Amino acid sequence: MSEAPQIFLGRQPILDRSQSIVAYELLFRSGQTTSANVSDDVAATANVISHAFTELSVSSVLGKHKGFINFSSDLLLSDIIELLPKDQVVIELLETITVTPQIIARCKELKKMGFSLALDDYTSKDPQFEVLFDLVDVIKLDYPLIDKQALPGIVKHLQKWPVKLLAEKIDDRAQAELCMNLGFHLFQGYFYAKPVILTGKRTDPSKLNLLRLLGLVLGDAETGEIEQVFKHDPSLTFKMLKLVNSVGMGLAQKINSLSHAIAVLGRRQLQRWIQLLMFVPNSGETENPLLQLAAIRGKLMELLAQLQAPHDRDYQDRAFITGILSLLDTLLGMPLTEITEQINLAPDVKLALLERQGMLGELLDLAKKLEANDFATAGELLQSSGLSVDQLLPAQVEAMRWANNLAEQT
Repeated sequence: MSEAPQIFLGRQPILDRSQSIVAYELLFRSGQTTSANVSDDVAATANVISHAFTELSVSSVLGKHKGFINFSSDLLLSDIIELLPKDQVVIELLETITVTPQIIARCKELKKMGFSLALDDYTSKDPQFEVLFDLVDVIKLDYPLIDKQALPGIVKHLQKWPVKLLAEKIDDRAQAELCMNLGFHLFQGYFYAKPVILTGKRTDPSKLNLLRLLGLVLGDAETGEIEQVFKHDPSLTFKMLKLVNSVGMGLAQKINSLSHAIAVLGRRQLQRWIQLLMFVPNSGETENPLLQLAAIRGKLMELLAQLQAPHDRDYQDRAFITGILSLLDTLLGMPLTEITEQINLAPDVKLALLERQGMLGELLDLAKKLEANDFATAGELLQSSGLSVDQLLPAQVEAMRWANNLAEQT
């Protein structure tokens, strides 16, 4: 068997007009040359994609969503595509492709197979791509490269075809609102991939209730105190009883009281559930991308901590809570300094959250660099943390898979 390639896996969300995640763009980078895209080498890219989907089950990290993958001309014409799950993969045609009769025929063949196609980085300056507009499902417009005065006309022209328009490389709210008003269907960029604190945002009382509950659990409060918080929140009580009575808990008996439920669930599991529940949208809201981001960040940090200290369960738990809590300022619209004053945190967790220092601070920085697809810096942080690229990739895949399963349960 050939040696598995050393690669970083990047994943950037693609959202619809309601701000719900509908797909991800998957990025593969070499572990040896983190600044270069693996797709520069056809054989290397084919090896990477095959390894990712067959051995690492990358399809499971997509969950119910589709994955956009960049394809050059040579890769498009290769046999690797036929190994991919056609119901999950969107073949993204790079803007460097020269549209030839062979390329057109290949696109028609792939459509017949059931694949979806997207055209990457369209700017309207190259008319050769119009012949593909009847074949592609999505046209991605490279926002920074398009003349903003010409953008409304370009959108109107493209609306002649039955395609979805995706605004790519959106970096701020003004750009997002402009593209929304112009009628774009899909959106992608660092504005959507990073947490943004909304100015003037009102803190959700139910989230503050969860924060108080988390403080009690972390402070090892009496069960009676914890029970009182649940008694004042019927919705929260129902959710916990539903969790404890779920098939996943493997219980032979039903739980009918709060104190019994808290005892059966256990403090560690209760703590983790509360942390994640803070990111679950309220009834009637759209799916919150922060749940995915927080779940992946927390789980990845836990898995990496397990590699660093296999026998230190407490350190692994502290890594998880550091990842989760690092996004609470975004969720609650409150400074982290104010949040950390309300809950009893271990010193190294607090140091990581407020100063980005210590081992947990390094893991948090690593997780954030991976989210930003800054693989060069991530590689340096891996080394300083005593970890390797070979260890990182399975951990990334497992964290994403776990987060997808979690989202389906909430």
